[in-house]
Amino acid sequence: MIGIIGAMDEEVEILLKEIQLERKENKAMMEFSCGTLWGQKAVVVRSGIGKVNAAVCAQILVDDFNADYIINVGIAGGIGESINPGDIVIAHNLVQHDMDTTAFGDKFGQIPRLDTFDFKCSTVLVEKAQEACKRLGSSKSFLGRIVTGDQFIADLTKIKWLKDEFDALACEMEGGSIAQVCHLNNVPFVVIRSISDNANTGAHMDYEKFKYIAVDNSVNILRGMLENM
Repeated sequence: MIGIIGAMDEEVEILLKEIQLERKENKAMMEFSCGTLWGQKAVVVRSGIGKVNAAVCAQILVDDFNADYIINVGIAGGIGESINPGDIVIAHNLVQHDMDTTAFGDKFGQIPRLDTFDFKCSTVLVEKAQEACKRLGSSKSFLGRIVTGDQFIADLTKIKWLKDEFDALACEMEGGSIAQVCHLNNVPFVVIRSISDNANTGAHMDYEKFKYIAVDNSVNILRGMLENM
């Protein structure tokens, strides 16, 4: 069973049209659509925005739907200078940049008393995502660190800090918490993001135009992954 999480309706609407639906279940104000998607048993769900929503959603997928893998797709802001709107970032690992216990000697991003600093994505799922991106061909893809926080980052100084402190390629608001839940439950996962803008370079794309590009990218990457799993 593959759990697929998008934060917003726009990120899952095509998937919900594609899935061969067997049933729907409502939990924690989220609708879980279960069925077969491109040959694989899957559950598609919109989590809502932010770390708490995303973490609750991921734990429900583990506990109630016995998810063997979790894939999180969506939109992110670019941080790396070579990353432009429309590009894809596949997370190698994730860190929650808004976790700050530096007063106790921890690094920024370190969750206290946890056995890891970053949350590493499944090598197998990363490879599947990379292969799907190569077949897609229409967008550049990058592999690296994505950082997560309950903050919409629009400040150039903060963007540069995220780059310097974490060597991050992109920032968003859900992936790191999904990654933590998967780590705690020993469930393989991957986070894939379409880039909407890059504050470092001033590159941006009209959201209404980009939204459809991001959705198409996500759908095509997921299709490529699931058809080859």
